Amino acid sequence: MTEVAFHFNVTDRVAYACRLLRKAVSRGAKVVVTGSPETLQQLDDFLWAFSTTDFVPHCYLESEPSVVMASPVILARSTELVPYLQILLNLGQLVPSGFERFERVIEVVGLDHQDRQPARARWKYYTDQGYALTRHDLTLKVPH
Repeated sequence: MTEVAFHFNVTDRVAYACRLLRKAVSRGAKVVVTGSPETLQQLDDFLWAFSTTDFVPHCYLESEPSVVMASPVILARSTELVPYLQILLNLGQLVPSGFERFERVIEVVGLDHQDRQPARARWKYYTDQGYALTRHDLTLKVPH
């Protein structure tokens, strides 16, 4: 069964996603990222400028097939035609269709109400479907 993890209280969802992607790619993982076109564009822009020493290879699902197959990170509005099913990073507001085909799903939830409310609905959906959820609360990791 698919592992589902929620990362709550993220101050900057796109920057946090970049760090998650860098870590996953450094470990040899293949990741599909879903979200709105605007969020995916922000992530694409941020990944190009994220670090002067690290590059996270990525492309859009609509890119040339050879580029898609060579990229460990695929930015996709839908999971329908993705080439691999290891990790799904959801930056969208809805439960991604086809999520159950992936080994892992990571949900990134920001601090604002517009992000938290849909996340609660996604949490409820996953639990209603019988998925055991892992919770990572970033406020608990901040030193005081």
